[in-house]
Amino acid sequence: MDNDVSAGSTTTSTLGHLALGLTLLAFGLGNTGVIDHVAAADTAALATWVGGVALFTTGLLALRAGNGGEGTAFAGLGAFWFTWGTAVGGGASAEASGLFLLVWSLLALTLTASARGTGLMGQGVYGLLFLSLLSSGVGAFAETGVLTKAGGWAAALAGLAAWYGATATVAKWPTLQGRAAGRGVTATG
Repeated sequence: MDNDVSAGSTTTSTLGHLALGLTLLAFGLGNTGVIDHVAAADTAALATWVGGVALFTTGLLALRAGNGGEGTAFAGLGAFWFTWGTAVGGGASAEASGLFLLVWSLLALTLTASARGTGLMGQGVYGLLFLSLLSSGVGAFAETGVLTKAGGWAAALAGLAAWYGATATVAKWPTLQGRAAGRGVTATG
């Protein structure tokens, strides 16, 4: 295997954030109901293959190269998206769906806490993902569309943030990342 694709490299990180961003954006928009005749379940194939397989593979590459943080995040989220994508529409009860989302929100909470100092690409994306999964899980238990829609908007915002961060890295646009973000200093990706 080519060692040029190393942990923390622009290639691995960018691919992971693009896969996460596109999946979150599609899932979020599906949950908001903002596009007629498009529901979250309609994003199952994207969630399975882009959010699941591509993200998991990117996580394994990061782990292989020694980046435990990115590797854990991408592999863990890849497992989440693959499981969600293959199970959606399978006839699970609202309570089972809610429990699934709430349990996985704990991974997002762990990623949020461990991404301290990473700015928008870290804590912002993972924090919004946590809010999305928490809102969607509670919404499934309560069988209320309001919380599910709120979770959808949080996922869509997280997706946009992850997508922008990855695109900014490739296009060499300015981003606020890491400790520089806390000081209001613009750093380029």
